[in-house]
Amino acid sequence: MSSGVGERVGFVLTTVVFDADETVLDLRPAVTGGLVAVLDEMRRRTSAAAGVTLAELESDWGAVFGELKAAPVAEIRRAALARSLARAELVDHLDEIADLFFAHRFALTRPFPDVPSALATLRGRYTLGFATNGNSRAERCGLAGEFAFELYAHENGLPKKPAPEFYAAVVAAAGVPAEQIVYVGDSWEHDVVAPRRAGLRSVWLNRLGLPRPPGCTPDAEVSNMADLPAALAELGVDAVGV
Repeated sequence: MSSGVGERVGFVLTTVVFDADETVLDLRPAVTGGLVAVLDEMRRRTSAAAGVTLAELESDWGAVFGELKAAPVAEIRRAALARSLARAELVDHLDEIADLFFAHRFALTRPFPDVPSALATLRGRYTLGFATNGNSRAERCGLAGEFAFELYAHENGLPKKPAPEFYAAVVAAAGVPAEQIVYVGDSWEHDVVAPRRAGLRSVWLNRLGLPRPPGCTPDAEVSNMADLPAALAELGVDAVGV
């Protein structure tokens, strides 16, 4: 386990809430697989796609994300796919190609190998939640039934992280005070800084071993999910022991 415990104050911890993509879900291979399927279909439909590369399709997400980052993730992906299809004059087939992409993306999205056992360990001590900006629905990604509650940005008017309303919804769904909730995720801004600002605790899941940015201290930092139960046990008093 990485060191990096912030405030060891013995707070009561009742609820652990997880980000989805790149935290509990290994998204990148699934997205790549979806784009490979898109490229194969583009080439099947027209010879004009022969020179289109996978790297170009991958870059189209970044090209549209800046303007659309507040939009639903599915909308951003459709815009990226429209840009990709325009490379081969196939934009008229966007609906079919988007369906193809999402079918592969969800079929291939699965938890990281260290996730199931960690969730099983934690479930005996804490309420577990799932709250994400993305469209990785738990039941479509190998996590059906794992969480007591799930929250998805853009459902019922919920704005994306790092909007304060997102974390307020987490607190409401958990039904406990914010300081009893730990949010676990890979994004420094969305899963450390913003939850702390909203009164929640935070654990930074730093799978890539990135240097810690200045200006905020997570309650703990771990490099994998296997280390999370011990990190939480160090942080405070869980409700079972109170």
